[in-house]
Amino acid sequence: MRKLPIISLLLVAMAVIVLSCSDVKRNRGKVYMPDMADSRAYETYSANPIFADGQTNREPVSGTVKRGELLPFHLAKDKVGDTANYFASKLVKSPLAALSADDLKESERLYLINCAICHGPKLDGNGPLWKNGDGPFPSKPAQLAGDARYDNMPEGQMFYSVTYGKNLMGSYASQLDRKQRWMVIAYIKSKQAKPAAAAPAVAAAPVKDSAAVKMAAK
Repeated sequence: MRKLPIISLLLVAMAVIVLSCSDVKRNRGKVYMPDMADSRAYETYSANPIFADGQTNREPVSGTVKRGELLPFHLAKDKVGDTANYFASKLVKSPLAALSADDLKESERLYLINCAICHGPKLDGNGPLWKNGDGPFPSKPAQLAGDARYDNMPEGQMFYSVTYGKNLMGSYASQLDRKQRWMVIAYIKSKQAKPAAAAPAVAAAPVKDSAAVKMAAK
């Protein structure tokens, strides 16, 4: 008796399946542009004959800013040496506001990890790779604090050098994102000597009339 409900359910299921089937053949007709419906799929990193460079994975449009990132640095690397854009970077100002104590601590950490090996923890150019001349480097790296060349270097020009590299120093754009690079530069600037303030002008003593002086002497 218990098998009867199960057999009944199976019969109902089979009936539904049979009734759902149809011998009607549907034809979607001619498609003007079949690639719109059945696109040709390419793997992300596969070769692609459609594009001139043969790459399937495309680069973002020039000037694209990812979510949460600072404004882009519009100066491209000079093709030959440091010429127009390197000097134009002097006018670029940091987009960062004044760093908080926590941000400054993070900036110091980033500097110690990425820069101190050459420029030294004290920004004196005496990092482990120089080590007072006993390290593997044949020449001393730049002294970032206490050297007028770098104390007076604008932050935009420092950012250009860190982004694209300068002399023997390679680019750090892959190690540090845009905000981190500006944070490191802010830390360096906080350790550099500040320009001496101009002395306040002293008012000159009024010149007395020589004739009045002679009259008073009589």
